[in-house]
Amino acid sequence: MRLQKHFSNKKEKVIQVVAATGFGLGVMVGSAQAQVEKPAEPKRLIFETAWPTSVTLWRPDKYFVDLVNILGDGHVNIEYNDGGTFSSSVQMFDDVQSGALDMGSDWPSYWEGRNTAFSLTTSVPVIFTPYDYMTWYWQRGGYELVNELFNKYGLQWYPHSVTSPESGQRTNKPVNTLEDYQGLRLRQCGRNQSRLLEGMGASAVFTPAGEIYAALDRGVLDGAEFSVPEVDWSMGLAEVTDYVVKPGWHQPGPISGIMINKDVYDQLDDYTKFVLKQAAQNTMMWSYTFFEQTSGEYTNKFREAGVEYTRLDDEVLDKVVELVEAQIIEDAKANPDHAKIAFSMYDYLVNMKDWRELQKPFTAGYSWDSLEETHKQLEEIAKEHGVYDEVIAVIADAKERNKNQIFWQVGTAYQNNPIAK
Repeated sequence: MRLQKHFSNKKEKVIQVVAATGFGLGVMVGSAQAQVEKPAEPKRLIFETAWPTSVTLWRPDKYFVDLVNILGDGHVNIEYNDGGTFSSSVQMFDDVQSGALDMGSDWPSYWEGRNTAFSLTTSVPVIFTPYDYMTWYWQRGGYELVNELFNKYGLQWYPHSVTSPESGQRTNKPVNTLEDYQGLRLRQCGRNQSRLLEGMGASAVFTPAGEIYAALDRGVLDGAEFSVPEVDWSMGLAEVTDYVVKPGWHQPGPISGIMINKDVYDQLDDYTKFVLKQAAQNTMMWSYTFFEQTSGEYTNKFREAGVEYTRLDDEVLDKVVELVEAQIIEDAKANPDHAKIAFSMYDYLVNMKDWRELQKPFTAGYSWDSLEETHKQLEEIAKEHGVYDEVIAVIADAKERNKNQIFWQVGTAYQNNPIAK
């Protein structure tokens, strides 16, 4: 009887509050939700994926758009378009920057000719795994630092997709040693990856995705890399290659992102801005688990099709690390933006070093002998460029916000989530 009376009294009080405030019971779900005011019409945005339908990297793009449209709940409506409808993967930056498109997906290394720092935001050879990118972006200030870079070009950017490490070069001869690389013509994307191949004696040839199959079939290329096993299978590469060179050192943590024209982004309401970041984080988790699962599935398909897997010897892997770190130092000295992001990434890796060593073999990522020395060099370069203090402040802010877990509140201006105290 006491419980019935207690809940009866509480129910009467709730009804009184609802009546007094003028809200219907259907709206009284939670205080934050009750405060969200929908616009008369949703903001309509035009989006295009960077990928043609034959390259299944479009999957996370579609997932992101569908999720935003559901969570946006009348605030925003994004029109999804297949790759090639209005733009292309290499033209997307210009089209979103100019406002010809509101939004588009990207692989940021395509933009490293504009600024070498873009090469760090995805697929750094050897050093950053999917786990590293996810942790660095969302917990260690990577998201904020990379948006400083994109904002310089009139763009807002969300890392929303990370796949498994990419397959490696698919070739028509086995490759195990540095000598085996000599004289090979290999399709390779990415400025740093191409320089690495050349440093090992091969020739790097950039070939658009739609031309890779034919180039391999005609013998114009001796091998090619493109993406993860599921994507490579969808492109028919099992039909025109006999071997896969493992491990795939060139892109162990492939990140793709969503670019939004900055003027368009600034005009969005605060609730939509909140939804965009949360959807990016959710999509990143989905994309990694999807492509990791399918990497096992399609590795088996390639084996069943007769493709053989070869493994590089330790001398090759040591050479790759040596060349990668020399490139990072060289570019950091030449470019303050590069120094800022590279120092931040290495600061994260040094922070993780002891934990990873102690937890072997039950952990993700790895450390190497020159890691701490390269970190020291990048710290000095960052100080010389005058960006050291800024990086340290961004890292400290990200760590504090995530520890405090203070959520953005409806009715306040949106800057980030979690918010600062």
